[in-house]
Amino acid sequence: MKAEKIITGLKKGQARPVYWLEGDEEYFIDQVIHYAEHEILSEAEAGFNKTVFYGRDADWASVVNACRRYPMFSERQVVILKEAQAMRDIEKLEGYVEKPLPSTLLFVAYKGKKLDGRTKLAKMLKDKSVLLTTKKLYDNELPSWTEERVREQGFSITPRALHLLIDHIGNDLSRISNEIGKMTLNLAGRKSITEDDIEQFVGISKEYNVFELQDALARRDFYKAMRIANYFSQNPKAAPLPLIFPSLYGFFSKVQVVHSAPPGQEKALAAATGINEWKLKEYVQAAKVYPPQAIEKNILLLHQYNLKSIGVDDAGTEDGELLKEMIVKMMMD
Repeated sequence: MKAEKIITGLKKGQARPVYWLEGDEEYFIDQVIHYAEHEILSEAEAGFNKTVFYGRDADWASVVNACRRYPMFSERQVVILKEAQAMRDIEKLEGYVEKPLPSTLLFVAYKGKKLDGRTKLAKMLKDKSVLLTTKKLYDNELPSWTEERVREQGFSITPRALHLLIDHIGNDLSRISNEIGKMTLNLAGRKSITEDDIEQFVGISKEYNVFELQDALARRDFYKAMRIANYFSQNPKAAPLPLIFPSLYGFFSKVQVVHSAPPGQEKALAAATGINEWKLKEYVQAAKVYPPQAIEKNILLLHQYNLKSIGVDDAGTEDGELLKEMIVKMMMD
């Protein structure tokens, strides 16, 4: 079950007594919880018929007692348990899940993990509830997901702006969604998000960012790469090493995949990896200037310098200097 399908069902009046929302991707859980908290009941109904608990402060008996109350001046009531993963004895909800009150809609947000499938509660939820299990999107799924969020709001986004946004934010769907919303409110009638908008409204330099560093590395443009590294050194918040290392690791890993693919199969490779065809050209270009052994060396360098950045085998070198040193070694034959 997907979050969108759950919300669509609720909009159509196809409600079920228990909704269990679990897993690693909080964004989808938050989507359903937000709808449950703000859209199911009218403002007048919510005053009497909406109860919100937090797992750290709640006990199972209080949640069950709230669920077993009948609604007042309404056909149904909504009970929401947030941060359920922090609640003690949560398995004791199984008695209510087995026989829920039809006029109560219970929403449980169990974030960051899943219930042990061997427990009685987990087995019961599969039969007795609407179960949403979420997971983090893979990196190659982020562009299409982000484009879809932009389209849903009636806008478009240029390819370079899309990858600039993703490369800077990473796999944080809530923040990506928030930044899209902020930009669409500030486009003054325009319908396309550009690199300039990313720079102005998200605060990412269109010249000095991880995306441009990758481009410089792909072309083996030493002077551009060092210019960007100098900017990062002088502006540590622009691209901290914990953001740079995963991005460059993903980049060189994809170049490694290009090396293993038959020549002339760019379309098939784009489809298999989820990389946009225009973006794939950057990886193909990099494969021409970095042979397989150089790619392996660079991936190893990323690992070594990641350890150095957290103090392993390093006496406290500044992050900017570590980055420049690594770039020099990456571009050496």
